[in-house]
Amino acid sequence: MLHTKNLPNMFGFKDMVFYCVSAILLVEQIAMSASVGPYAVFWWLVTVIFFMLPNTMVTSELGASYPEQGGIYAWVRDAFGARWGARITWLYWINIALWVPSVFIMFSGMLSAMFIPDMSLWSQIAVAICLCVLLAAVNSLPLNYTKWALSIATPLKFIIVLVIGFAGINYGMSNGFANDLSLATATSDWSAGLAYIPVIVYGCLGLELIMSESKKIISPDKNIPKAMFASGLITAILYVFGSVGVLAAVPAEEVEIVTIFAVTLQELFGGTPWGDKLVVVLGIATLFTFFASMIAWTLGGNAAMAEAGQEGEMPRIFAILTKKYDMPLGSAVILASVCVLMLIVYGVMAKNAEELYWTLFSFGAIIFLMPYIAMHCSFLKLRLRDPLKPRPFKVPGGMVAARLIAGLCIGILVMSITLFFWIPGEPLDLNYVLQVSIGLLITLLVGEALVRRSEHTLKHSKFAPHV
Repeated sequence: MLHTKNLPNMFGFKDMVFYCVSAILLVEQIAMSASVGPYAVFWWLVTVIFFMLPNTMVTSELGASYPEQGGIYAWVRDAFGARWGARITWLYWINIALWVPSVFIMFSGMLSAMFIPDMSLWSQIAVAICLCVLLAAVNSLPLNYTKWALSIATPLKFIIVLVIGFAGINYGMSNGFANDLSLATATSDWSAGLAYIPVIVYGCLGLELIMSESKKIISPDKNIPKAMFASGLITAILYVFGSVGVLAAVPAEEVEIVTIFAVTLQELFGGTPWGDKLVVVLGIATLFTFFASMIAWTLGGNAAMAEAGQEGEMPRIFAILTKKYDMPLGSAVILASVCVLMLIVYGVMAKNAEELYWTLFSFGAIIFLMPYIAMHCSFLKLRLRDPLKPRPFKVPGGMVAARLIAGLCIGILVMSITLFFWIPGEPLDLNYVLQVSIGLLITLLVGEALVRRSEHTLKHSKFAPHV
């Protein structure tokens, strides 16, 4: 089992907030929100109220009541058995393996836009591959080192978002807003707003990631709920504020996900000597936050996969840990290998970095949402099965409220997955649906094969192989 050897390898309340915010406050998510256009701010507020808050309440209860190593994997396993736990862990982990390449393609695109103009697609892919290898190495370092990266990245994200927000609003007030952000515009076409829900719901998820390191949390019964609510509130405010800043300066129709921050920074600050220097500083800081966010997600995902490997519910290769600090080396190396493979395969099919980003993101996002449906089902099952279990934090309102809240979250997640396939009012793209469906089927079949194969190993082993 993973275990803690010293206090620097532990998470206190501040460390948890840094970790959670670094994981869910994604600067690239603001770019995706800005691509929504003037609808973004309104739909962010709606989603925060009807999804992010209920989801945070459920996650806080599960985390404080069942602070087990593995997070979602452990909760689903406890509620529905080892096989379902392993399936969810596979989806959770493979989504990260699909998502990391899309973020690193955005990294390469912004690097090109700011410092290396006319970088070819394959040059950008090469940069992304190097980042994947570096990420695997960082995942193998002691936690007290990676905590420093997250502790630096989180304040940087605050600074970047606040600077863009304030500068964008000031730009809009001085030069006129590039987009009409009024409530009337946002609510002028309710059906059009449905197209943006999946992107925004996607940005609300990830608070449970810290639970993949639950054995390293100090006073989990107290710190988990406080950290999750604090992180959720901070993130929601900064997402809305940052989206307003970008939309104030850049017309929605000119937003390109891969280069939007480079364009926004140039628009807001470029043109003067000090402004150009500020653009460079903020640009480098933004690139660092891209990488740091992937550290947080891969640490959590690899730790969950290592736990499943230790329990015999995934192949034992995923359970290989570093000898001194128990970091998930096997999972990290395999994840980086999958990332590199995805970059090469999709790079052959893509025409440009923008297309490559959306292809990787859309496919991974559908897989990403699936485990959260299982998490809310587990919440209800565990509530019914363990009515007397102490719950340091409990969703108020009894079982009726629990069913309503979990049902609301499940409904929004199912709707978001559906909207990735088809947007009401628009023609159905059969080629896209076929491609995504085949990809999902292959992903599920590979996961099922791994789960079945792992059932032939010793399930109750408490020791992982070390290197």
